Amino acid sequence: MTYVIAQPCVDVLDKACIEECPVDCIYEGNRMLYIHPDECVDCGACEPVCPVEAIFYEDDTPDQWKDFYKANVEFFDELGSPGGASKVGKITRDHPIVAALPPQADEH
Repeated sequence: MTYVIAQPCVDVLDKACIEECPVDCIYEGNRMLYIHPDECVDCGACEPVCPVEAIFYEDDTPDQWKDFYKANVEFFDELGSPGGASKVGKITRDHPIVAALPPQADEH
């Protein structure tokens, strides 16, 4: 099990969760943040600081955003497990699910 960042984060990228994460497992894509499923220690520190309530424990992800579990996992297929987001910086791509979404910022 792991935490998942879902659609409310798209085009917001607040990053309060990054500051709270003790293991540096939240990576920045172009339009959204992603939690690395193998690096996350399930501490939950990120969830309460998210201003748009985009972070969910995997089993608690609302049905309309269940595909975001897949997006968070598959985002790291090419990257692997670098051992911390600060080592790689911003990743200039997004998962296809996120990339296909229309601009979201006006909806938040």
